[in-house]
Amino acid sequence: MMMMKVKVSELVLVLVLSWVLCVSAEGQHEDIGITGCSDSDGEELYALDGEELWYADFVNKRGVEPQPSFIDHMSYEEGAYEGAVGQQQICKQNLKADLQSYKNPPLQLDPPSSPIIYSRDDVELDQQNTLICHVTGFYPAPVKIQWTKNGQKVTEGTSINVPFPNKDGSFRQTSRLEFTPQLGDVYSCTVNHPALDQSLTRIWDVEVQQPSVGPAVFCGLGLTVGLLGVAAGTFFLIKGNECS
Repeated sequence: MMMMKVKVSELVLVLVLSWVLCVSAEGQHEDIGITGCSDSDGEELYALDGEELWYADFVNKRGVEPQPSFIDHMSYEEGAYEGAVGQQQICKQNLKADLQSYKNPPLQLDPPSSPIIYSRDDVELDQQNTLICHVTGFYPAPVKIQWTKNGQKVTEGTSINVPFPNKDGSFRQTSRLEFTPQLGDVYSCTVNHPALDQSLTRIWDVEVQQPSVGPAVFCGLGLTVGLLGVAAGTFFLIKGNECS
């Protein structure tokens, strides 16, 4: 299946081509490839079952394999990045032809959802962790995501994945911030997109979940009551034998 979307504005022209291949072995899997381009940017992405396998980093001129640790790593053939560069040239040629054919179609803008922000691992003070900010439902891609710590803009330790398509043709995107939790710190994730009248911001406070003492207290209390019961029983047994 191939999907094509054309977006036009005064500043940006975007063409997105994606294909979905479902194969069945022990079950059904979804293999996705995306080629996207504009007059100033581009995207080349491959994914399996919603997990990114490879994408072209056109800024640093290399291929990236951001595969999760729980799967067997799959390496793409040498020259994959050069192939992506070639696909960008074809994409831009197709974009130009589509714009002429469709006679500059009307602008389509879908705003992103309110961002969701959470930590990758359970929060422990002074232990390095990752904050994740996720938005979905927007078109066209991408969104811009900014982080702050205690009201100050943060860029070090931040990263953002390439836009990933939803089944309805919209996109989702995730940004990450490496951080070391300190009690009282306040972080925020702010999302900007052309469809928004104002930025979307979500606040996250450093909170440490204190371990519950309930089970230990009840267990200790039960053990104490049990021992008292045994002692009392032994006492009355000895007294009964003395009386007899």
